[in-house]
Amino acid sequence: MKLKTLLATLAASAVIAFTAPVMQAVADDDPGPAAYEAAMKGKRVALVPLAMGFDLAQGWSAILKREVEGFGGTFETRDPNWSTEAGAQAITELISSENKPDVLIVMAFDLNSYSKLLKKAQAEGIYVILIDNPANFKADAYVGGDWTKLGMLEAEAVMKGCGEGSSKKIGLVQGDEVNATSLYQYAGIMKVLDQHKDFQVVAKPDSNWDATTSRNVTATMLQQNPDICGIIDFWDGDASGAAAAIRDAGKQDKIFLVTTGGGEETNTCANVGNGTFDAVVSTELYNESEAMVAMVKYLLQSGQPPGTASPYIYTLMSTVTKDNLNPRSCWSLKGLQAAAEAK
Repeated sequence: MKLKTLLATLAASAVIAFTAPVMQAVADDDPGPAAYEAAMKGKRVALVPLAMGFDLAQGWSAILKREVEGFGGTFETRDPNWSTEAGAQAITELISSENKPDVLIVMAFDLNSYSKLLKKAQAEGIYVILIDNPANFKADAYVGGDWTKLGMLEAEAVMKGCGEGSSKKIGLVQGDEVNATSLYQYAGIMKVLDQHKDFQVVAKPDSNWDATTSRNVTATMLQQNPDICGIIDFWDGDASGAAAAIRDAGKQDKIFLVTTGGGEETNTCANVGNGTFDAVVSTELYNESEAMVAMVKYLLQSGQPPGTASPYIYTLMSTVTKDNLNPRSCWSLKGLQAAAEAK
């Protein structure tokens, strides 16, 4: 018995002695780091959002800056400041610059405004990623929310908030008539309400993504329909206006306000916590940004020409309410910016 044990031990030692040098050689020859550095170092990534002065753009920028500079690249932003013309000019300048970006990340104002320019960017060898706002253009990737599904989640939330014993009258504060997020959001809402004929939309004005306009149109809506039980405002950036109108009318406890946002703590968690918003369907910016970063890294290593493929990278969405609010429901813009600046 002892002899068998000794022989087994010797055999195992021989196997280890034989394989250890081989395993070490494989580890020493890992081609990944060198290939990654060769593909990524020195690459330029540019972000052109709708504007730089709001939480989504600032959150994306903080994460992209940290990641791109981390792999040895250069990151820059352009600020259209809510102007389609300024955005088009910024994209044109990037495309025609001597040191063109390798990846262009764009938040489009509407379905068509940038399409020709973005096709030109691809023709110049620039990968184009659309972020959050779909467009009539075959991007190298779309990263963001499925806005039809998001509208469906909003409709489900407002119906639950109104309840069976309510008037079942709902008001919508849309963004505008050309932005894809507004159009698809509306389609998703109606898709659900069409299956629940007892609920009806009694008003659907546009806010043009402006809080003051949202407040005014909501005030008018409530004057004309004082028994509304729920309102869906299409963006948390202007839903504060709708909330103010509801508060002015003394109806905070009678109207269930639903909106959408990227989950920044001062816009989502704080406003849900203090009752300004009753529910926020979050596109979860942090996950969205990580998906964007992964696509940048993939495209730069893929070797495929721009315009080859057009995947949709939809990120998980969640409906945040007081009942499920927790420390992981939101992210901190200040925290992201501090991390991006940390050396």
